[in-house]
Amino acid sequence: MFEESVSLRMWKRFVHEGVIDSARINKRISESWHRCKRNSVNPYAGTGQVVLAGDALASKQENSRLLLELALPQINRLSPFIHDLGMIALVIDPEGYVLSMQGEKHALADAHAINFVEGVRWTEDEVGTNAIGTAIQAKEAIMINGTEHYSVASHRWSCFAAPIHDEKGALLGVIDVSSRLERSHPQTMATVMTLAYSIEQAWIKQRQQDELELIHRSLLMADEKDSFTVVCNREQRMVYASKRVRTQIVNWAGLARQEVTEKGFLEARQTPVFSIRHQGVIGWAIELVPSSLQFPRAYANGTSTFRYKGEAGTSKTFDSVLLELSRIAPADANAVIFGESGTGKELAAQAIHDNSPRKDGPFVAVNCGAIPRELMESELFGYVEGAFTGARRRGYQGKLAQANGGTLFLDEIGEIPLAMQVALLRVLQERKVTPIGSSEEQALDIRVIAATHRNLFQQVREGTFREDLFYRLHVLPVSLPPLRSRKEDIPLLIRHYCQKNGYQLSLSADTLSDLMAYDWPGNIRELYNVVERMRVLPQEDWKRFLKGLPAYSWQNARSTDSAVSVGDSSSIAEASHTHRDDLSFRDQLERKTIVQALEKSGGSASVAAELLGIPRSTFYRKLKKYRL
Repeated sequence: MFEESVSLRMWKRFVHEGVIDSARINKRISESWHRCKRNSVNPYAGTGQVVLAGDALASKQENSRLLLELALPQINRLSPFIHDLGMIALVIDPEGYVLSMQGEKHALADAHAINFVEGVRWTEDEVGTNAIGTAIQAKEAIMINGTEHYSVASHRWSCFAAPIHDEKGALLGVIDVSSRLERSHPQTMATVMTLAYSIEQAWIKQRQQDELELIHRSLLMADEKDSFTVVCNREQRMVYASKRVRTQIVNWAGLARQEVTEKGFLEARQTPVFSIRHQGVIGWAIELVPSSLQFPRAYANGTSTFRYKGEAGTSKTFDSVLLELSRIAPADANAVIFGESGTGKELAAQAIHDNSPRKDGPFVAVNCGAIPRELMESELFGYVEGAFTGARRRGYQGKLAQANGGTLFLDEIGEIPLAMQVALLRVLQERKVTPIGSSEEQALDIRVIAATHRNLFQQVREGTFREDLFYRLHVLPVSLPPLRSRKEDIPLLIRHYCQKNGYQLSLSADTLSDLMAYDWPGNIRELYNVVERMRVLPQEDWKRFLKGLPAYSWQNARSTDSAVSVGDSSSIAEASHTHRDDLSFRDQLERKTIVQALEKSGGSASVAAELLGIPRSTFYRKLKKYRL
């Protein structure tokens, strides 16, 4: 009691006179008191003033979701200790907001009395010297007891806090354990520091797993035939680059994202990469275009500017389509895009989104024709953990929820089975979605753009497409012309494709004449396929190739592939043990990822397989393949 009364006298003297005996008080507390006085903190207040709730708090919690996922299990293991000693344990974000609070009920009631609750901002500026705010300022663990607090509201409290840092020293948050002064325990500080250290180690391990998963996922999702694609981690550094990017940026690995623009590229589109393990964002897949192309192209429409990322050409046919798209975009009503396969329906949908009030929201594309019927419900609606056998841990956020606040593009809408049409209609009517296995509805704010190469009118008549869903979607229809109706755009489309992919292709007047004479049943997609074929053929073979287009069969290509794949077993074995110098770039990256995983796991194959998120049997096959 003597020490407390002396401390109280010291506090009163400092509050009234600004005088403090530095030798009798902890340096960090002394520094904090002076900061509080300079910032005019009221020493006779100290109850929480800024308290977030509802969506605002949920947003803060989502921003620190990984921290909470790592911290709460650690806190739960200490729950008996915390409850028996009448304490509360808290997780705080870097800005001082309390994200989570749990503990003994009487301690929680006392905390609530001073507005020390979830969502409150508990910093020095708000409530004066306290373990949480002062730990953030001092960047180290600290204990604040009784009248060491600057504000009287906390004088009956004993608080212990330790900052949590990432592998680079950046502040992730703070862990705090507090109790009434009389319930303070001498080992609490050691417990809090151990807790913070454990969370930091778990964070580092998680980030290592995320980095390895991102590289592994990049190998699976990135196509060597893609134009210009890079994948960046959460530190915005490149971990993957497609072949065409590698040819222009030699030292691409680890390059900062902002440096890419200095290498002659602009970002056309970015897509978040979500972890299969914890569903959080672990990186970004970014589509690039050469900066000299000045994408996206501006299309004048009266007083506004319509942005279209493809090649608009000069034909009146497509010019009228752009005009129609520019009128549809700001309306925010559902739309349907009709057009043959290969006419650029997704580009048109993207243009509607990019020029709409939702342009800053997500654009989520779903190819309904590519999803197996039995998986369509879970893909669109998502599911919660344990919803069915094989469900991902922590569940899966469906495409409808992913598109919240933005645009959902349903390509090949005519392929959706009738049962799913009923479910989709209900979502569009009620603007709510319920994940599989959940009883909680999630509000939706989305615009739906559908596309199809089918005749939906005919499907409605035949009973394969619901009439009510048809009219729910068929609010703003637009039709894309086939390439044969805009042949004058063919030279510009070829130039656009070659510039985008860095190709050098010189076409003679005769070659262009042959290209213009063809009717292009596969539309723009077929045109680009032909350009790819011409790029690798000798120029003297072009005319023969183009004259034979109508009779061209992909079966020949499949037969060739088949012939390669049915070689004798000795050839297959030899191929599976290829020396690393003969590996494709993708295999080299995969081999490097496996080596990194083995290094991080100390040579343990089972741990390395877990880090990569692949079965051990698959991991052992890859070890054999790469002679590791």
